[in-house]
Amino acid sequence: MPKLAQVSELLDHTTEDRASGAMRSVQSADMTLAQAELQKLWTPGDLERLARTYWRFITHVTLGLIRVIYSESERSVVLLERHLKLLTFEAPEYEMDAERGVVRWRIKRGLLVARSGHGGLGHLQIDVRRLPMQADGWARLRIEVEVANFHPAIATRLGKRIYNATQSKIHVFVTNGFLRSLARLDLAESRVGQFAGADEP
Repeated sequence: MPKLAQVSELLDHTTEDRASGAMRSVQSADMTLAQAELQKLWTPGDLERLARTYWRFITHVTLGLIRVIYSESERSVVLLERHLKLLTFEAPEYEMDAERGVVRWRIKRGLLVARSGHGGLGHLQIDVRRLPMQADGWARLRIEVEVANFHPAIATRLGKRIYNATQSKIHVFVTNGFLRSLARLDLAESRVGQFAGADEP
């Protein structure tokens, strides 16, 4: 599928709260696209589709080894089998207005989460903000994928160096790949369809 937008300015910012051991990782990119395309996509339904696109990309890049199991109250990221839950999130929360759209999954538990990080203290979110339009009339967005207040189990068991050299690097690599893939504007259909048909933020 041809690219319909341009993705640039990929940035990574990863920090640790030394007092609690919690990690925060933010990957961001700028997107330039036609104003007409943005107007078509700036709906609650397309924000929900963007969320599904993230999970579709995870499954694709891992050759199907990792996938997402849906329930009414949870989203579980599993490795091969349903009982191998790497991460379990609460059902997503959505926020949207004329300038910003956010989808947030609160982290409940999982094999990758230390006990200190259970219970919804941390989250994964995708944050899309509209930027001032370019002089030539093209629209601009800033897209951020953030993992905040995440307590990695591997860091607790094997140390921060192992976490930084493995899980953290893989997360950054995969997230940057997801951001680049958005240039195709190929949004997946939602599995839930909570906002299907909703045209206004």
